[in-house]
Amino acid sequence: MDAVAGLFCLLLTLPELHSVPPVWTQPEQVHLSYTGDPTSMKVTWTTFSPAPSVVEFQRVPGPETFTECATGEATKFVDGGWRQRAMYIHRVELTGLMPGQGYVYHCGSDLGWSAKFYFVALRNGSDWSPRFSLFGDLGNENPQSLGRLQRETQQGMYDVILHIGDFAYDMDKDNARIGDAFMRQIESVAAYVPYMTCPGNHEEKYNFSNYRNRFSMPGNTESLWYSWDIGPAHIISFSTEVYFYPEYGPELVGEQYLWLERDLQEASKPAKRRQHPWLITMGHRPMYCSNNDQDDCTEHESIVRLGLPDHQFGLEDLFYKYGVDLELWAHEHSYERLWPLYDYKVFNGSTEAPYTNPRAPVHIITGSAGCKERLDPFVPEPRNWSAVRIEDYGYTRMQILNKTHIYLQQVSDDQDGRIVDSIWLIKEKHGPEAWQ
Repeated sequence: MDAVAGLFCLLLTLPELHSVPPVWTQPEQVHLSYTGDPTSMKVTWTTFSPAPSVVEFQRVPGPETFTECATGEATKFVDGGWRQRAMYIHRVELTGLMPGQGYVYHCGSDLGWSAKFYFVALRNGSDWSPRFSLFGDLGNENPQSLGRLQRETQQGMYDVILHIGDFAYDMDKDNARIGDAFMRQIESVAAYVPYMTCPGNHEEKYNFSNYRNRFSMPGNTESLWYSWDIGPAHIISFSTEVYFYPEYGPELVGEQYLWLERDLQEASKPAKRRQHPWLITMGHRPMYCSNNDQDDCTEHESIVRLGLPDHQFGLEDLFYKYGVDLELWAHEHSYERLWPLYDYKVFNGSTEAPYTNPRAPVHIITGSAGCKERLDPFVPEPRNWSAVRIEDYGYTRMQILNKTHIYLQQVSDDQDGRIVDSIWLIKEKHGPEAWQ
């Protein structure tokens, strides 16, 4: 590394903090997040006493010693539980990365270093095929899919993880020790690939503070909503929870809705849509579902779909207006794939190929990664808009092959990794004109 930068990093590790017991300054809960820039990556971790925020890294293969150093800062987070436990969330952005290049890194300081981890910087441009694992509702009790996800991530099967709400069950429990345990569990996934998140209902406690403080998503909305480009797709993460917890600020519903509309407008500009034609959303609570549990998605006038009273800020019409192609959901502890759907009407591309040039958005609900609340049953008879329903533990794989093809698979952990559902979503035309 540069001699001046190396000296600066060394000085950060030296001062009076050496009197702190080392167990309190040992980095843990390491995870990555994408910044939206393929030349950078953000590293986040936790200590329980103040310590410098340093990441040493290098390209692989490379020399035995780290050649690069980046520094950041730590934010003190005090959990809202009765013990008022304090922790320090460290964030360091690595810059100047080569897209598609592998790196090895560790984080911390001379008061304690993490293990070595590695990642591959995301590729630039739209002419590549990003691979995802996506799921929601993963807890640290009964995390049934976690072992398989750990192995597949470290085998290099994924470029990005999408966790669509509900973590740990719940991160605030036992004065946030459950959150600590969960973040340690997912380190063997999240320290290797960007772990991109959205809030779920189980993050609600203390105004979603454990969620907002522990994760580091792009933008300036404390990870509640944000968007980013990857390959031929534009992905939008948003909070369904603003509709259900007005005590935390009813103005957030309108604020998020206006942000969504502006983001969709920008993503729909012809030049942008030619580069990133796929519009994909991820939010925790679905608009539709056929589960037997009286959740919002079982209601004909669902709040997420139609909005607040008098149909204010409803999302179905907004997403339809801008030609959102694929909507990813969780919350229901099951897997359900819907036919292309708008306003309870099915708009298949054709009888033989329903997902080839569909004339409405496609919805996938994948919330059965595994948690202490077990699985959610379905109503006995499927709705006419429900294509496939699977009540077992598992997660979804998605590969965006190119500007016209997406491949989705549902993996059953109960059935030893068997693929229990798969579809090709094929679109030769994107945008609202595809609905015609």
